[in-house]
Amino acid sequence: MRSRVLPTRKNTTAPRKRRPAGSEPDAVARSAAAYRQTRRAHHSELAEDYVELIAELIDATGEARAVDIARRLGVTHVTVIKTVARLAKSGLVVTRPYRSIFLTDEGRRLAAAAKRRHEIVVRFLLAMGVSREIAETDAEGIEHHVSNETLAAFERFCAARQSTGA
Repeated sequence: MRSRVLPTRKNTTAPRKRRPAGSEPDAVARSAAAYRQTRRAHHSELAEDYVELIAELIDATGEARAVDIARRLGVTHVTVIKTVARLAKSGLVVTRPYRSIFLTDEGRRLAAAAKRRHEIVVRFLLAMGVSREIAETDAEGIEHHVSNETLAAFERFCAARQSTGA
C-alpha cells in the first residue's frame, strides 16, 4: 500500500479591510454598555417589584404579609420568604418572626422611585392610546428598563400633551 502525502494548505485568507478609526470599538462599547444596563435592570427588577408591592400593601392594609405578597405576585410563600431574606440582607426590609414585613428608609425610597417610574410609564402609554389594563401590565416590564433620559422624555411628552388639551 502506498502512502499518500496530502498537499499543505496555503494561506488563502484575504487581508482584512481597515475600518475607519474608532468605528468598531465605539459600536462594541455602546453594545456592551447597553447589555450591562439591561443586566443591571434585571438585577434590580425583583427588588423594586417587591418593595413597591410591600409599600402598596402597607398603605392599603397597614401591613405586608408574605402570604399577601405571594398571592399578588403569583409565586409561592417559600419564594417570598427567600426573596424577603435577600431584601433584608440588602437593607431594604426588616422582618420579625410571625410579624409583617417592614420597609427600611432605603426600602421606602426605592419603593417611591419604582412607583414614580411606573406611574410615568403608565401615563405615557395611556397618552399613546393604550388601554388602561394593557398600560398597567406593560409598565411592569418597561419601568425597570427605561433610562432616566427616556423617562424624562415620557414626562415631557405627557406634560406637552396635557397643556395642549390633547
